[in-house]
Amino acid sequence: MTDKSQANEQRSSGTAVSPNAATSQLAIELVGINKHFGPVHANKDIDLKVTRGTVHGIVGENGAGKTTLMSILYGFYTAESGKIFVDGKQVTIKDSSHALELGIGMVHQHFMLVDNFTVLENVVLGAEDSALLQPSLDKARKVMAQLARDYELEVDPDALIEDLSVGGQQRVEILKALYRGAEILILDEPTGVLTPSEADHLFKVLKTLREQGKTILLITHKLREIMAITDDVSVMRQGAMVKTLQTKNTDPAELAELMVGRRVLLRVDKGESTPGDVKLEVKDLVVKDDMGITRVKGINFEVRAGEIVGIAGVSGNGQSDMLEAITGMRKADGGKLIVKGKEVVIKGDDGAAKLRDMSVAHVPEDRQELGLVVTFEQWENAILGYQDDDKYGKGAFLSIPAARAEANRHIEKFDIRPANNRLKVANFSGGNQQKIVLAREMSRNPDVLIVGQPTRGVDIGAIEFIHNQIVAMRDAGKAVLLVSVELDEVRSLADRLLVMFDGHIVGEVDPATATEAELGLLMAGVSSENKESAK
Repeated sequence: MTDKSQANEQRSSGTAVSPNAATSQLAIELVGINKHFGPVHANKDIDLKVTRGTVHGIVGENGAGKTTLMSILYGFYTAESGKIFVDGKQVTIKDSSHALELGIGMVHQHFMLVDNFTVLENVVLGAEDSALLQPSLDKARKVMAQLARDYELEVDPDALIEDLSVGGQQRVEILKALYRGAEILILDEPTGVLTPSEADHLFKVLKTLREQGKTILLITHKLREIMAITDDVSVMRQGAMVKTLQTKNTDPAELAELMVGRRVLLRVDKGESTPGDVKLEVKDLVVKDDMGITRVKGINFEVRAGEIVGIAGVSGNGQSDMLEAITGMRKADGGKLIVKGKEVVIKGDDGAAKLRDMSVAHVPEDRQELGLVVTFEQWENAILGYQDDDKYGKGAFLSIPAARAEANRHIEKFDIRPANNRLKVANFSGGNQQKIVLAREMSRNPDVLIVGQPTRGVDIGAIEFIHNQIVAMRDAGKAVLLVSVELDEVRSLADRLLVMFDGHIVGEVDPATATEAELGLLMAGVSSENKESAK
């Protein structure tokens, strides 16, 4: 029987039998893997051993080669040299379909789902048994029900993908891989878009998968997750494999040092805040989305000079809409925005420019969509939005030497790598792209700094640097508004912490004393008043 027919038989029965006979304690072994992209040596003689039935973490900074290595294992890329062994047998993985036949599945950071298809249709897509779709759907429905029971992956098979939460969509991706017979599952930054409760559920699923003999390869830069879920962890740096350790024999400090090549401070080092005058005031703010649905429902808060006010909450509870309104990207539908004592009326497309003129800087949530033009060079992005400033020339004439000199100052102060202002931004890692945006906004010496998701998709070395820069702005007397779905981050940085739920601010807490349980309840919309009234 061929590998493919065995995998098909597995789908029919709903059992979890590997498409390859178990011949080795190692599910995966990579020997001497090399891969170049032009002059970049992305993987350098990589050796890796992954024991069957374990969760194996792969960590490293952005650009360390983690995703490239896993993409070779999944058949997206072909190594230039080296050997791959699956279940003790040497294989040449031709493409992702071949990887699936070998029992290797991958859940990507950005899901590969068709939004207007149902869950069932997405699971079957590409794995149909015949030209007649209905028999495949009927069989898949039975197998999915069994998989959901076995692995706690409950999801409505008839729901549209676009109607599911991010966590629900991720469960569909895992179901897709299991339906196709995956015994080895690669997850690339799986919690990057999940809420804390969704991440907890994912870890529960991964533990169940491990208990049932599956092998998990987990790519992440979050060391707390490595310590919580993995059995072994491999550290990569600059395309090379640095070390593999048993997780129980290491700690976050050692892993961080191996990743970065130096000691890294894993906590935010900041003193007490000394708040001054109110610099930003939001009164009764109401914001509707493009569909006319009210997303922000009359919120009030203020930010003073010399303090960081954090806003926590599960993604999708109005934070993004609020940020767009108070940074001039979207017209507010009610309420007032007051900057340094003056009410700001934002109409049309000039809102962001008007706020920049009032010394308000903005680091948007999505750097690639809202903060950068990735096809432009670094020096062009370094002045984006400020290109009319007199320091870069007058009238219609831009002083390119002045702009490039400014870009070089950003590169030096913010340690942007590579140190090349002529490089297109698309060729920088995520962490360095974020530094380009931060450098542009912070270097203007603004009175108010508004930051959305400051370290989303950023590695640990860059996280430390970015946090230090935000604290430095506060200590220089700036008013900082910080929005983050990373609970640890917002608790560590904020001097005052507001929690949003369903478009409302449902509570304010002291981040130094608030417990994770207390914050979790607020993020779920359960305030102390709700609890008292329920008694």
